[in-house]
Amino acid sequence: MRLADFRAVLPAGDFWVFGYGSLMWSPCFAYRDRRLARVHGYHRALCILSTRYRGTHRKPGLVMGLCRGGSCWGMAYRIPRSEVGRSLARLWSREMPRRVYEPRVVPAMLPDGRRVNALAFVADPQHPSYVRELDLHGRARLVAQGIGKRGPCIDYIRNTLEHMHDVGVRDPHLERVLEAALSLRKAAPSACAPALGAGARAASRSSV
Repeated sequence: MRLADFRAVLPAGDFWVFGYGSLMWSPCFAYRDRRLARVHGYHRALCILSTRYRGTHRKPGLVMGLCRGGSCWGMAYRIPRSEVGRSLARLWSREMPRRVYEPRVVPAMLPDGRRVNALAFVADPQHPSYVRELDLHGRARLVAQGIGKRGPCIDYIRNTLEHMHDVGVRDPHLERVLEAALSLRKAAPSACAPALGAGARAASRSSV
């Protein structure tokens, strides 16, 4: 979806954004309020190959997407009306250059019981960078090897988990992936590069 098309259907006034990965600890926009929030119907998953921010074409990393099913804790940011245009432009530049996400407005529940409609970047399962079948060890190998323009993929996972812990939220699966990735890096750095299949190789040519 183009930014102009998304903005055309937005109501006037302040706007909310839901962050479940790096937006939790590194938002790229000005905001007026920041709240812990939970989205139902979607869950956080390591499911997108990264060849730019957290990996390369030769050694892709693995980053998070929001996928259907379950629920997800994250951070909701309220953007003042005066900053909506500028903030959305920055978000599109950061999250949408390869169209690996589908921007959607989803209901997010705040701790005080209020429900707000927030922009969330949902993983597109039809995109070639989307990873469907990969066990914990396979994900850990991609996380261990990935180093891109924004640094190691391991740091991306660690930062996300630390900020989740700060607000009392845990993700046992993500913790296990990080632990396995750290073990791989320590034991045998050269063993971190997995042999990608044809589909994954094609995906690595068009990821984030």
